[in-house]
Amino acid sequence: MKKSHRNQHGAALIELALIMPLLLLLTFITTEFGRAMYEYNAVVKSTRDAVRYLSVQTQGTHVTEARNLIVYGNTGGTGSPLARGLSLSNVPASSCCTWQSAGANPIITTVTVRVSSYSFRSLFPSVMGVALADANGNIVFSDITATMRAPS
Repeated sequence: MKKSHRNQHGAALIELALIMPLLLLLTFITTEFGRAMYEYNAVVKSTRDAVRYLSVQTQGTHVTEARNLIVYGNTGGTGSPLARGLSLSNVPASSCCTWQSAGANPIITTVTVRVSSYSFRSLFPSVMGVALADANGNIVFSDITATMRAPS
């Protein structure tokens, strides 16, 4: 009986060494996915805040303040960006805020705010040969938009 126990003495260490890379891979992927979703949700929330802000303004005004609200979280444009990699270039003045009218009686006006080409910068572009992002470590999200009814 003792001889059998001695044969198994290093088995746990070998099993741990074999399973550890998989566990680390799952840990890193989960962490990066969580960080990406956190920053993506911060950008979505700021986009909603900006469209809500513009929905009570006169059509075509306060676009600069809305862009600052998306990037910095305030209308003054002070402080650091809400998400790493987010800048005013992701919210170009020419296409960020658009107003549209529809209907006949009553005419309904909507305002749409768009964030383009926001990219999340991963801390780990690849883990043990598994690519989590592009070659530069970026995960580029599709356009983030929010639309709300505005005063006519």
